[in-house]
Amino acid sequence: MAERSNEMRALVCVEPDRIEIRRAPRPEDRPGHIRLKVEAIGICGTDYHIYKGQQPYLSYPRTMGHELAARAMEDSSDGRIARGDLVVVNPYMTCGTCHACTIGKPNCCENIGVLGVHRDGGMCEEIVIPEGNAYPATDLEPRAAAMVEFLAIGAHGVRRSRLAEGSTALIVGAGPIGAGAALFAQIAGAKVTVRDTSAERLALVQNILPDATCETVDEAGDQSFDTVFDATGNINAMNAGLKFVAHGGAYVLLSVVKGDLNFADPEFHKRETTLIASRNALKADFEHVVDCLARGLVPIDAFATHRTTLDDAVTDLPKWSEDRGSVVKALIHV
Repeated sequence: MAERSNEMRALVCVEPDRIEIRRAPRPEDRPGHIRLKVEAIGICGTDYHIYKGQQPYLSYPRTMGHELAARAMEDSSDGRIARGDLVVVNPYMTCGTCHACTIGKPNCCENIGVLGVHRDGGMCEEIVIPEGNAYPATDLEPRAAAMVEFLAIGAHGVRRSRLAEGSTALIVGAGPIGAGAALFAQIAGAKVTVRDTSAERLALVQNILPDATCETVDEAGDQSFDTVFDATGNINAMNAGLKFVAHGGAYVLLSVVKGDLNFADPEFHKRETTLIASRNALKADFEHVVDCLARGLVPIDAFATHRTTLDDAVTDLPKWSEDRGSVVKALIHV
């Protein structure tokens, strides 16, 4: 048997507008951690931002990738995961001791570190992560498991909104996060409308959710909705969204951007608006998404519009970063 190399391949963003395959040391074993063989990686908007030099608080070079499906290379110490099991990776590394962690909200840990952003991520052959950040996904195929993390962000926002079955929901922003939020709002029983400035993006969402109403911003009327979700990543759109919230409704902000929220207080108060920030996702959200995928409630083919390999991503990722209007979710298969 050939001796196992101490090095592995990794897709590294060396600096803005430059990515390459490099040889990197295989990660070392650590107590309480599990070694995983990466099988599929979803390319996130964050990865495109890193490539284009638009991600603050990031140092280069950086191995990107936080939407990960991987195969366990060993048994977990708690018996949840056996060698060979497919798992979904929760990429949010938390401290476990801050106020948010102690009240059951590690998704907004005060000292959070995200794989592929604050530390090297999973666009490589192997990773070693805390056992508690690996969730079994044995009923899924790798490409479905690699979509769990970004879908969980929308699912978390929907769960926080507490929208009622039969209510109306507006999702503004037809990117992957918006599409995921729209899907899980529909799964929760809401009547869904999706708006965007791009007819091309809306056509992709209509393919995912044929029963949803999809309309451009220019086509939109003055209808109000029980719950409005913003997934635009645009501070002007976030400030304008309040006018679509029905009296007694909720406004959920999935986007995180630099800038100030500005609402007219009389408009905010007369609606008795519930304003909700939604950040990342919790284990319960990951598990809900895995269950919905396993039950066939997520149209995987409609979401997975593009695919590539670790080697070909050197040219494909830059190309897709310039043409994101035609991409819902691109996947790297290792």
